Amino acid sequence: MSARDVIPSSLAEAIDTAAGALEAQVIAWRRDLHQNPELGNREFRTAGVIADHLKQLGLDEVRTGVAFTGVVGLLKGALPGPVVALRADMDGLPVTEEVDVPFASKARAEWNGEQVGVMHACGHDCHVAILMGVAQVLAGLRAQLRGTVKFIFQPAEEMPPEGEEGGAKLMIQEGALEKPVPRAIFGLHVTSRLNVGMVGYRPGPTMASSDRFSIKVHGKQTHGAAPWLGVDPIVTAAQVVLGLQTVVSRGTDITREPAVVTVGMIRGGNRDNIIPNEVEMRGTIRTFAEDMRDEIHERVTTLAESVSRGSRAGCTVCINKNYPVTVNDPALTAAMVPTLQRVAGPGKLELVNKVTGAEDFSFFQQVIPGLFFFVGVTPRGIDPSKTYSNHSPRFFADEQGLLIGVRALAHLTCDYLEAQAGA
Repeated sequence: MSARDVIPSSLAEAIDTAAGALEAQVIAWRRDLHQNPELGNREFRTAGVIADHLKQLGLDEVRTGVAFTGVVGLLKGALPGPVVALRADMDGLPVTEEVDVPFASKARAEWNGEQVGVMHACGHDCHVAILMGVAQVLAGLRAQLRGTVKFIFQPAEEMPPEGEEGGAKLMIQEGALEKPVPRAIFGLHVTSRLNVGMVGYRPGPTMASSDRFSIKVHGKQTHGAAPWLGVDPIVTAAQVVLGLQTVVSRGTDITREPAVVTVGMIRGGNRDNIIPNEVEMRGTIRTFAEDMRDEIHERVTTLAESVSRGSRAGCTVCINKNYPVTVNDPALTAAMVPTLQRVAGPGKLELVNKVTGAEDFSFFQQVIPGLFFFVGVTPRGIDPSKTYSNHSPRFFADEQGLLIGVRALAHLTCDYLEAQAGA
């Protein structure tokens, strides 16, 4: 599929008219969802709102309970054509909101055994509202729609609770990409890194893989006044943390691809004059290539074990692969860039840098070609580099970006369907 294959669909003008008329409703949906966020695998109210909406639109099929709370809707156009999928994630984060808006979240819930505030600090409320709007726009154009659209509303993108499965991987296992099988999938993410009106994209590796690691250093407990009588896991853990800084800075070819190794938690001991038996570190590894991913895993393990052994301590390393690299299919991306350019307008489409954040949209892209792009939600006139990022308790989304999201997904869908139907 090449860029010249795709031209504006015959529904382009109708899409923009319908989307514009729906903007206020999309904002209202977003505010309701924002005020009522739910954590991964617990999006019961959110799923109910979505399912009721899709049923009211008269979709041909609305499947609920996919991967616990996921919703999959199917819209068959009146004209023959291929199948395309659109995805939005539904879950909030265990974050207590600090944004002063009338619809701020006051919700609380249990997360991994703790009571926490809950907030849509990553913008998934925007994603759901946008895709609900796209469903309404396209359902209204069913008589002229060429092909079939599968709407995938996904739970637990931010990871399910400990001990549970969930997210895109489980949706795929439970048939979200089957009966019928889409030829391609599109998704978006609102971002504070771009101003309202801007759309960002990147072909190939776009968002990093995400892996969690745990390193436990096993020492020998003793009195803090006589450290020679034991083995100090705190000092050893400190040496491990410092050593891990060299895995990327001195052992990874960052001219090829960037990588990150971060220790985000360290815990050990309970008293100032006791050297404990054990210290645990937890962190994250981010890479953009599978061979580099495996190499860094090996280096982290070898370094931690070797440093510990040199200090007479034991060491247990556990690395769990979470999300693969989000890779935008190069041919699909090149073909759809003219659509994004048309939606964004002159000077508003940006080739963005690689993002070291991760997305489980990547699992869908391992099955079918996919394009994942970004919609700016930082107010105009504010430097995106100086505003609060996604996942912050002060993350703020300018709702003017919602209409661009609706238009982008709807145009991508119809342009793709008509190009493929005519191929």
